[in-house]
Amino acid sequence: MTTRVGVVADTHCPEFLEQLPDGVFETLKGVHVILHAGDVNAASTLDQLARIAPVEAVRGDHDGELLSLPLVREVTVEGKRIVIVHGNRSRWIEEPQTLIWTLSLGLLRPHRDLPRSLRRRFPDADVIVFGHTHHSHIETIDGGLLFNPGGVHQWNNEAAERRLAQKPGWFEWCWLQVVRHLRRVAKPSVGILEIGPQSGLDGIVPMIIGL
Repeated sequence: MTTRVGVVADTHCPEFLEQLPDGVFETLKGVHVILHAGDVNAASTLDQLARIAPVEAVRGDHDGELLSLPLVREVTVEGKRIVIVHGNRSRWIEEPQTLIWTLSLGLLRPHRDLPRSLRRRFPDADVIVFGHTHHSHIETIDGGLLFNPGGVHQWNNEAAERRLAQKPGWFEWCWLQVVRHLRRVAKPSVGILEIGPQSGLDGIVPMIIGL
């Protein structure tokens, strides 16, 4: 038997998105379980996803009201040990990375060392599902799969204008003036993991699907 696992991250709903895109429900239709790698933003978002399949979620740095969610969660699917974590680190790492991304108008990708850092942290996992970067990522490190489905929410001119209309504080307002002019923009996406004896040599097939 092959188990289909839906993977989402960085929904930021309703913080930055008023509602989940229809493509999320269309793409994840038929999965057996959904893993959410943080920055959920509201319990209502998890309730919507739970209409598709049971949800296993962790807390991200934008989930201050979801304190019941753990920072790390481990599940086993078809004998594979999957660790779910958001991926945010200390402000001394995060803030310079955000500054580099912002000033380069999205041309420079931050957090390049995050997958290897997570692998060192969870050396026994078969799969490490993470989010935070809003960029999809598939990489095998020391025999383990590092998998980021990308962000359901992505910053672009439309998203920046929508957030500006909500009258954010002055610091965020200034930041959004730059974000409006990003030169490289990622598309919203989710992931699918097919896990089972018929799913490739390692029993896991990862897929990134744009919305």
